[in-house]
Amino acid sequence: MSVQQRRERDRAERHRLIVDAARELAEAEGWDAVTTRRLAERVEYSQPVLYSHFKGKDAIVRAVAVQGCADLAELLRAARTAHRSPKAALRAVAVAYLDFAATRPALYDAMFVRKVDLAFGTADSPPELIAAFREFVAVVEPLAGDDDVETLTEVLWSALHGQATLDQGRRLRPAHHRARVDLLLSRFS
Repeated sequence: MSVQQRRERDRAERHRLIVDAARELAEAEGWDAVTTRRLAERVEYSQPVLYSHFKGKDAIVRAVAVQGCADLAELLRAARTAHRSPKAALRAVAVAYLDFAATRPALYDAMFVRKVDLAFGTADSPPELIAAFREFVAVVEPLAGDDDVETLTEVLWSALHGQATLDQGRRLRPAHHRARVDLLLSRFS
């Protein structure tokens, strides 16, 4: 391994450590607790080292969001491909998405709630975001009929996002969670 390759590998490892530490700290204490000082202490690097990887907290949150989209894409793919029936696959993807949001609230917040410099639905979208959206498209496509698949996918995703966000804020009746999912998915008959 060349010196340059080792430096690149070490840099990638530091980047991953910083992103992982930010995710862990945010899940444990919320995004307000994520500061470059605290992250530097957690990963045992100086703040200038952090700034050599990220311009600031917003860039760290962006990296966390991109990584989260990669995780979500894998989760949705596993849920979708575990079922032969298009309706069963749709239900599995919807449940996986809502469970993801409920079990990783700070990560979900970074991905879809916080103001982050990420373009969705454009040529500039990172591949991780595109991969997550493509998993939704793949599960909606067999049920789309004459509807525009991507528009229908956006409507499904929007409805699931609304449920996830309102559930996190305790704005919806908890006992009716399944009924809301059933009602939404019944529109894809």
